[in-house]
Amino acid sequence: MDMLLYWAGLSAVAVNALTGVLDAGRKNMDVIGVMMVGAATALGGGTVRDVLLRRPVFWVGDQVYLVVALATTLVVFFAVRGLRLPPRLFLIPDALGLALFTIVGTQIALEWQAPWLVASLLGVITGVVGGVLRDVLCNEVPLIFVRGELYASAAWAGALVLVGLQALGVSPVIAAWAGMASVLGVRLVSMAFRITLPIYSERK
Repeated sequence: MDMLLYWAGLSAVAVNALTGVLDAGRKNMDVIGVMMVGAATALGGGTVRDVLLRRPVFWVGDQVYLVVALATTLVVFFAVRGLRLPPRLFLIPDALGLALFTIVGTQIALEWQAPWLVASLLGVITGVVGGVLRDVLCNEVPLIFVRGELYASAAWAGALVLVGLQALGVSPVIAAWAGMASVLGVRLVSMAFRITLPIYSERK
């Protein structure tokens, strides 16, 4: 399970860094600006999780995460620079990053003896905070705060699947895969069919 978490975490860092580059590129940022956005997107959620759990920040304890984040931003920056890309292109890798980071964050919180509800919400935080930082740095309203397809709720659903399956005695590895599939499935289906949550509105 530890190796699965490690490689899932590295994959999540790379995918989220990619989304940061794609979003920042639409703002015509230079390479340093893009690297900052990519790194914040890739490392922000896990950093907040670790601070809340009072555990060593993951990329400070193992700089491989930081290297992967910075290397991915550079490679993607020079690979796609000058290309005209669809505005919503980043949403697919963003969904994958959301799924990976949510499950990694939830499992880490469980291993640090967080109660099940706290662990599931820390998984959501791990999954969404990087995207929030990306959107703020790109001067956009974060996806999580905009009426649209399921996002944080998709992450929470997957986190609860992971917690529930482990509580039933299912192997942590199987539970992790099921949780990731749940996040990704709910997010992609909601995007395909424009599924949204009810919004608050005042009567006129």
